[in-house]
Amino acid sequence: MKVAVLGGGVIGVTTAYYLAQAGHNVTLLERQHGAALETSFANAGQVSPGYASPWAAPGIPVKAMKWLFMEHAPLILRPRLDFAMISWLVGMLRNCTATRYAVNKSRMVRLAEYSRDCLIALRKETGIQYDGRTRGTLQLFRTQAQLDGTAKDIEVLRADGVPFELLDPDGCIAAEPALAHARSKIVGGLCLPNDETGDCFKFTAELAKLAAAAGVSFEYGRTILGFRTERGNITQVETSAGPLSADAYVLALGSFSPRLARQIGLRIPVYPVKGYSLTIPISDPTRAPESTIMDETFKIAITRLGDRIRVGGMAEISGYTNDLPQRRRATLEHSVTDLFEGSGDAKAASFWSGLRPMTPDGTPVVGRTSYANLFLNSGHGTLGWTMACGSARVVADLVGERSPEIDASDLGLARYGN
Repeated sequence: MKVAVLGGGVIGVTTAYYLAQAGHNVTLLERQHGAALETSFANAGQVSPGYASPWAAPGIPVKAMKWLFMEHAPLILRPRLDFAMISWLVGMLRNCTATRYAVNKSRMVRLAEYSRDCLIALRKETGIQYDGRTRGTLQLFRTQAQLDGTAKDIEVLRADGVPFELLDPDGCIAAEPALAHARSKIVGGLCLPNDETGDCFKFTAELAKLAAAAGVSFEYGRTILGFRTERGNITQVETSAGPLSADAYVLALGSFSPRLARQIGLRIPVYPVKGYSLTIPISDPTRAPESTIMDETFKIAITRLGDRIRVGGMAEISGYTNDLPQRRRATLEHSVTDLFEGSGDAKAASFWSGLRPMTPDGTPVVGRTSYANLFLNSGHGTLGWTMACGSARVVADLVGERSPEIDASDLGLARYGN
């Protein structure tokens, strides 16, 4: 079958790879001059199934009001007259109940755990290299209230069989020795030993090479403009270089998927939530993290990537903007220097932002649509790389009319009534 994959980030490239492995003739279309040059380029570097949680949770509305007035706020809202933004915010608030949180987290963990297993298998099969480490994630708590608030997450982790360990300050330092310099600021942590780290850009670029060797045609520099439809099917995708026809189409354009889908009457509840990162050269390895620290106070991940530290986080709801305010940089610098002072020169770091495609309930939209030959793989939010291999395998199975290895019935657009 001839399949067109729309989008060349980590989601699009993994989808193209698994489709090619399943024997399909695959063409990937991407507007940039290479793979993973937008949201996948400088993300936090985590593969964190154990940390797969929806932003919509009980107590978040109250916390959000406090965060908005913090000097180093993890949440930034820049409101505008935008129906899509308002609709997304309302949908998120509706999911801030204990019942919906448990359902949403459980299915996110299911997909993320499956994806981690797919990544392990991919690494064994191909030997792909991307500054990867398999030393887990440490969610670091600075207050007792944060530590006490882990109960709901632990309940879900235990129910889904995800390994975890609650640590006291000494246990946190044993896991991450460089935290000894910040011991007075730590009350405890939640260790997720099965999580991994690495450079998502390197991973995607290397996987694109493997996909090309398997026969995938990469058409870079082609902006996707729209679809042509006939009798409930997509017949062509219109691009800046002319139309392309295929038997099936996979929409994997991240935050831009809703704009294209809207042209053919599909409403995808995905909205960009902007994140920021710093990439810092390590000057003193003894003061740098060994794996990933999630600073719960500021919702910032601090990750070791070879001879660099990647500091990523924050959630800014501001539409399709890619500006780089210095206030956001200051928050990233504060978190890393507060915990890992002297590990590197934050002032010399590269500063970046990306538009994470998020759904109101946290789970990506993966699966079929009302068009028989159009499939979705979008809305992964902060967990794009974490869920990439698993969601790509699910889509490849659905395109090939095979049953996915996990229950994917609640991952599609149908859960929103579309």
